Amino acid sequence: MRDGGEDDLTAAVRAADAYVPDPGLAPVPLTLPFRGTWTVQNSPATRVPSHGTHLLGETFAIDFVAVDRRGRTAPVRDWRTVAATEPPERFLGFDQPILAPASGRVVAVHDGEPDHPARRSPLTLVPYLLTQAGRLRQGLGAVAGNYVILALGASGPYVGLVHLRRGSLQVRPGDDVAAGRPVARCGNSGNSTQPHVHVQVMDSADLVRARGLPMTFRDYRSVRPRGGRTEDVTSGVPRDGDIVEPLPTS
Repeated sequence: MRDGGEDDLTAAVRAADAYVPDPGLAPVPLTLPFRGTWTVQNSPATRVPSHGTHLLGETFAIDFVAVDRRGRTAPVRDWRTVAATEPPERFLGFDQPILAPASGRVVAVHDGEPDHPARRSPLTLVPYLLTQAGRLRQGLGAVAGNYVILALGASGPYVGLVHLRRGSLQVRPGDDVAAGRPVARCGNSGNSTQPHVHVQVMDSADLVRARGLPMTFRDYRSVRPRGGRTEDVTSGVPRDGDIVEPLPTS
């Protein structure tokens, strides 16, 4: 896979603006790519496109952020939390194993992007968000960070695991992996404000040209943020704010 040039990017933006997802597409079944409890952000169960764009195959993408039983993404809050950036190491998700969400073959990887300081403070979030439009012009690595792309069949579909920790990738192109195998560790690389894993399914391994495909997750427990209602889900897509964890295997 290559970084798209300016001409490729311009064409991709135009194609994304015109893209209308096929409502009849069957979702691709996955398992959660982690252990423990994680909260959901930017879910396609809440809106489509989930990240506000069809660009880079993100139409049905979803983000997971590790939390503790109290719903905290980090056990520490101090002056940095409200007025500055924070080291990514203080967040619960940082360096957690990221697992293959389905069996497949590794077709693309990218490593070497730094793990940025995290941002919870509006004082640091707002300036960062204002620079998002220019970040893509720096190349895919500036947006996706470190990533692994799996092909679930000879001609797809393809699953992207994004924002991984630099130097943590445990696979390379051509490797066959089974669902549940560790492939990397959670990081804060690319366009990320705190450590999380971004998951998306696509029709191509080329992120510039890819179109997003719907997905569903199997066998997980979900806790709603209000009321604390717990549900064991055989197949579904969690909503924003849900706290999810894989169901125990027998």
